[in-house]
Amino acid sequence: MKIETACIHEGYTPKQGEPRQLPVYQSTTFKYDTSDYMGKLFDLEAEGYFYTRLQNPTNDAVAAKICAMEGGVAAMLTSSGQAANFYAIFNICEAGDHFIASSSIYGGTYNLFGVTMRKMGIECTFVDQTLPEEELAKYFKPNTKAVFGETITNPTCTIFDFEKFARLAHGHGVPLIVDNTFATPVNCRPFDFGVDIVTHSTTKYMDGLGVSVGGCIVDSGNFDWMAHAEKFPGLCTPDDSYHGITYAERFGKGAYITKATAQLMRDLGSIQAPQNAFYLNLGLETLAVRMERHCANALAVARFLKSQDKVAWVHYADLEGDEYHDLAKKYMPKGTCGVLAFAVKGGREKAIKFMDSLKFVSIVTHVADAKSCLLHPASHTHRQLTDEQLIEAGVAPDLIRLSVGIESADDIIADLKQALELI
Repeated sequence: MKIETACIHEGYTPKQGEPRQLPVYQSTTFKYDTSDYMGKLFDLEAEGYFYTRLQNPTNDAVAAKICAMEGGVAAMLTSSGQAANFYAIFNICEAGDHFIASSSIYGGTYNLFGVTMRKMGIECTFVDQTLPEEELAKYFKPNTKAVFGETITNPTCTIFDFEKFARLAHGHGVPLIVDNTFATPVNCRPFDFGVDIVTHSTTKYMDGLGVSVGGCIVDSGNFDWMAHAEKFPGLCTPDDSYHGITYAERFGKGAYITKATAQLMRDLGSIQAPQNAFYLNLGLETLAVRMERHCANALAVARFLKSQDKVAWVHYADLEGDEYHDLAKKYMPKGTCGVLAFAVKGGREKAIKFMDSLKFVSIVTHVADAKSCLLHPASHTHRQLTDEQLIEAGVAPDLIRLSVGIESADDIIADLKQALELI
């Protein structure tokens, strides 16, 4: 199926007389006729459901849809994008291990990797993703287990070079993990460029209306865990909690997601509520249509902002002349997303005045849904940092993140124009 069709039809195929729309399996528990069959479920010897903390039919249908859209072999939903990124790394890293991440990633993920996971004994080295390969190679260690980046960085809107980092990761025997939230599989399929595992905050474009928090992990099935068995004992040595199962041997290409579900979800329980998965599925059905409109509107808005004397700079990779334009065309020829970064002249004071003067473009912490919204990290999410610390984190003190919605582009531009006239 082409992506526009997959958004609607993948994941759930009703049989004769069954509901056309995916049902919500609003049940914590599932009944079986024999104790023996239930035992096989707990031993991972049979397929089925027994407790929604691990798996649920609604969730699995939606995960299967996203998996098909990304071109993967297996996927799982999580309670949030943060949970997805945590599970993606923690599934292959343990105390004493190390991984590499781009320094340009979303601040919440940066804190998860650099502070919280460090307390768990897992070290993350943040790198400038624009460095040449020979410089980046110096950051790999014998205990490095993964490389992580974002397709389109939040909030700086730069483009991650998949092929460069895939060469580096695979040359050191580790997988490349990429957060594909902003581009979505409608505009970019990272597996086509050497990425091994993809994560999503489904809360954003996939949901599309800002009604349900969620996350997803998709495995390409392309990374050969057993070829690097000494690096990944969790996948390549027996798991005592499941009677000595070795995931990579028993489940092959499904090993990574099976372990994340059977072990991490079992113990940590960051399951997506089936009702939220139902909402997510509704959003996915219109994702392809919405992404086309988001991109068209954002390009029109970026061109308008670029023409304004009171605007200091604009970063949007679909703009001709943007430093990431060529990379964006290589990986996302249909368009990037609806999020752009820009600054008004005059610093924080003018930025706040501009934002407070907007009529319907709202100031919110959310991003990437149907309604246009914006955020000034220096005044909001990063307000505890000095200008020097902001620059170290890769966030310009004057940066405004604008998420362009699917309203009329003329109305969005009119609102931005009247606010600019007041500063």
